[in-house]
Amino acid sequence: MVRPPFAEMLRQWRRRRNLSQLDLSLASGVSTRHISCLETGRAKPSREMVIQLADGLAVPLRSRNPMLEAAGFAPMHRQREWSDPELRSALLAVRTLLEAHSPHPAFALDRLYNVIEANRAATVFLRHMLPLWEFAPLNVVRATLHPQGLAPHIGNWAAWRAHVLLRLDQQVQATGDAELAALRHEVGAYPVAEAPSPPPCPAAPPGWILPLEIRVGADVLRFITTQTVLGSPHDIVLQELTIETLLAADEATGRWLRNMASGSRVAP
Repeated sequence: MVRPPFAEMLRQWRRRRNLSQLDLSLASGVSTRHISCLETGRAKPSREMVIQLADGLAVPLRSRNPMLEAAGFAPMHRQREWSDPELRSALLAVRTLLEAHSPHPAFALDRLYNVIEANRAATVFLRHMLPLWEFAPLNVVRATLHPQGLAPHIGNWAAWRAHVLLRLDQQVQATGDAELAALRHEVGAYPVAEAPSPPPCPAAPPGWILPLEIRVGADVLRFITTQTVLGSPHDIVLQELTIETLLAADEATGRWLRNMASGSRVAP
């Protein structure tokens, strides 16, 4: 049976979320009978019904506009550029948050992990670690996994690569984003970087979180990565924005970051 565009989208999103029609009924407050009629095309949704089902399915704002258009309604969510004056207050808030993390490197990333903004600590850190990197715009996934990027300097390379690829797999599954899927395919095909020589001291034992270990000279910097998102965004760009921060996982790394921020080249 050929389903109307909205019916097929609804069915695909329900299956992507691994929900039965009953599960979606409970999540959205729409009867299973009506959901069945919508998925087969026997019923046409109202604009409010599209929004209600999208909320129940946690559909990203970027994907809600196509759902509305498939049901015969105008798009609801705007996608502004960062240069848009209406986003000035949001941009200032992002810059304030980035600088508040200093001397820890922090980046504002779009949905494809391209750097939109970065604090001074992040800029100095990347110039120190990737002096010859010429890929523009800077994409942190490419810069991390590419054999000419950070990959040769990552002490726990195999574990970190597996972590990054798993996170991308989960995001592709959750969003159905074709561009993100293409990025996952690209970086997954990069040649495996040669593992760095063993550190001068035993590596940190397995603990409650996987650190990012980066070799700098004869020493190892250990970072805990965090991700922060904006609350209650109504703009596509703002919903997709992520603040990623590299926090020092030990005192030696913290001292190295403070020295870097002050202009000192002293190793940890």
